[in-house]
Amino acid sequence: MSISEPATYGGWQSERSGFMGNLSGPGFALVAAATAVALLPLYQRSWSATLVCLPLALLLLLLALGRVMGLSADQWIILAVRHQIAVATKKNLFLSGAFAPRTKSGEQPMDLPGVLARLRILNASDGLGGELGVVHDPVAGTYTAIARIAFPGLALVDTDKQNARVGAWAAFLRSQCKEDGAITRISVHQRSLPDDGTELRSWVERHTAPDAPPAAVQALDELMVTAGPVATIRETYLSITFSAARARLAVKGAGGGQIGAAAVLVREIHAMQGVLSSAGLQIEELLTPRKVAQAIRTAYDPEAQLMLAARSAAAHDPEWKGAPSGVDPTVAGPAAAETGWGVYRHDGAWTVSYQVRGLPQSEVYATFLQPLLRPRRNARRSLSLVYEPIGPAKARQELAREKAKRDAARQLRSKTGRVESEDERRESMTARAQDVARASGEGVVRLSCLLAVTVMDEEELEIACAELQADASAAGLEMRRMWGAQDAGFAAAALPLGQGLTDRRVGI
Repeated sequence: MSISEPATYGGWQSERSGFMGNLSGPGFALVAAATAVALLPLYQRSWSATLVCLPLALLLLLLALGRVMGLSADQWIILAVRHQIAVATKKNLFLSGAFAPRTKSGEQPMDLPGVLARLRILNASDGLGGELGVVHDPVAGTYTAIARIAFPGLALVDTDKQNARVGAWAAFLRSQCKEDGAITRISVHQRSLPDDGTELRSWVERHTAPDAPPAAVQALDELMVTAGPVATIRETYLSITFSAARARLAVKGAGGGQIGAAAVLVREIHAMQGVLSSAGLQIEELLTPRKVAQAIRTAYDPEAQLMLAARSAAAHDPEWKGAPSGVDPTVAGPAAAETGWGVYRHDGAWTVSYQVRGLPQSEVYATFLQPLLRPRRNARRSLSLVYEPIGPAKARQELAREKAKRDAARQLRSKTGRVESEDERRESMTARAQDVARASGEGVVRLSCLLAVTVMDEEELEIACAELQADASAAGLEMRRMWGAQDAGFAAAALPLGQGLTDRRVGI
């Protein structure tokens, strides 16, 4: 038995890259306007102007520095106005199905709402004689392949194996922090959803011997009726996003265009399998176009999970002549969806998405996220971790910029006589340690964490949200409901498509 101590992890830093300090561009403009308005009565030497300008200056400062639901007041107002305009113009509604657009030839393309409307699912070769579904974003010029993975977990293994697996995952992320690397995003997506027992019953039926004792068969049937529906299954996906612009020569050498980009992406994935295996991750299958569409469809329409599970189980039978497993990409999206201020309704389900705004300040173990995916009978949960490897040159620039801002803030505090708090001192020490690690060859990775909870009964939604918030608090996370952006939050948190990490930093 191992006597080594389990490793702890910490040192996460939030991006702070406002236009000036923590102020965004509009916030800085509001502060400058408030200062100019406050000084105006001094130049005019008028008490009546003071009575007008001083309240106006205070209002501008409140808009710039005030906080509403985790956002600055000006950002919240802009978001609220934008949402109300979308509601008034009915742009928050999405209708597909019979209303889906068709091409001139009568074909119906894949129809997804909101930020996903531009995506297309391409059919490529997996390099082993099979099919691979590649999600293409023509606007960003990226190609994403999705793999369903299996892993033994960390809770029930000894400390040495646990540390080795986490270290191997860190080494995998570090290996992607290359200058102008073609892999731009790596996403891990896991769902926890109630299991109706369909696949379990199908497996039992296929493996029950014809001459089995009737009493044993009856006992097994009773067990399936009672135990099957209360079980919980987890689906785990690994998404690799490839930028064709960063690997133009490799794409050109592989045939160019979408075919060449897909071939390079497949080659990158096969090269990763050895490192992933050392981290305890086994690629069970690379999703075909129909399997990618099924992952999308079951998120939008959880009720389809039962039918699709039965179809997938039946498709294992060599004599099966019905529809193949998976979903046609043309019907991957929802039939209808509506974006509310704090909830997203899609088909027969309601989803609330959250963004993790703060990771634990203290050192934590590798299993600290386990409470987030606790089994829930009436709700399904989704967790997405999106990583962006940063090359050495860009990481050096980013860390230097962050260091300059912290040094400027420290000098300003010393001039004004303000004592540095313990949180600020610890943040400075973390930044210094990260800079030392980068200089020693360690990689720098941007990380975004998103959560979603989905229910089939609207009356259970707030209870499910409260349970998720309690579990997140137990894990040491600070979450914020994605007010006014629930459709984009759903695309990032509930779908394994590698969404959810902004291309450029936004001031907070």
